[in-house]
Amino acid sequence: MLTRLSRPRALVLCALPVLALFGVAAFAPLPFTLAQPGSTANVLGNDHGTPVISIKGVPTRTTEGELRMTTIVATGPTADVGIGDVIDSWFRTDRAVLPRDSVYPTGGSEKEIEKHNLDDMVKSQDSAVDAALNYLGKKPGSVDVTLHLADVGGPSAGLFFALGIVDKLDGDGSGGDLTGGRTVAGTGTIQADGEVGAVGGVSLKTQAAHRDGATVFLVPKAECREAGAELPKGLRLIPVTTLKNAVSSLRALEQGHKVPSC
Repeated sequence: MLTRLSRPRALVLCALPVLALFGVAAFAPLPFTLAQPGSTANVLGNDHGTPVISIKGVPTRTTEGELRMTTIVATGPTADVGIGDVIDSWFRTDRAVLPRDSVYPTGGSEKEIEKHNLDDMVKSQDSAVDAALNYLGKKPGSVDVTLHLADVGGPSAGLFFALGIVDKLDGDGSGGDLTGGRTVAGTGTIQADGEVGAVGGVSLKTQAAHRDGATVFLVPKAECREAGAELPKGLRLIPVTTLKNAVSSLRALEQGHKVPSC
């Protein structure tokens, strides 16, 4: 036998499953990772007392200014992220809510992911050396470059390793510093042929750069829009696509010429 429900009672009954779902979501971990601005490191300086870039076999320059690679800090692949964490981070400019798979696409344990990130860093360093020496027309056999940066994984420092090598060997090509004495920050992967690739978390990295004194930020051109979303006041964005393009833009900035913008 069917019984006709009053409208208020029907609405209450329909709402119960929805409320139950919200109740479960409030306590269940969600497939997200929370990220925030991380540390930056001057590739022209030292890391724990050791030069980040060491070069043997050819004369090097004494540099001024800074080239700061940037990072983000994210919750681990097994961390529980609840709906309260997501809502809180969603409305903050210094936090980002990212799909866990976009940050940890390889899966696996924390140790496996750490190894993967460190392997990416090593490959990135090799590509940075090749890109810089190719740009300068130098043969790897006559130049010995060692890169050292502890506790940082992933490939996103590649562009700045390459720029650091160029600055230590050639500067701006006219006796001056590639940085023009500024604190320049940025991010981007790099290939041996000098091509710069997109990374992730650039809106958080701009905040880290500004916090640590940068006035210029080099960003892969494809990520201009994201980098400008929460851009700190006083930080200038310069889009880059190749190592050559990045060097040319920094030279133009130093000389007061027109510089590309996002």
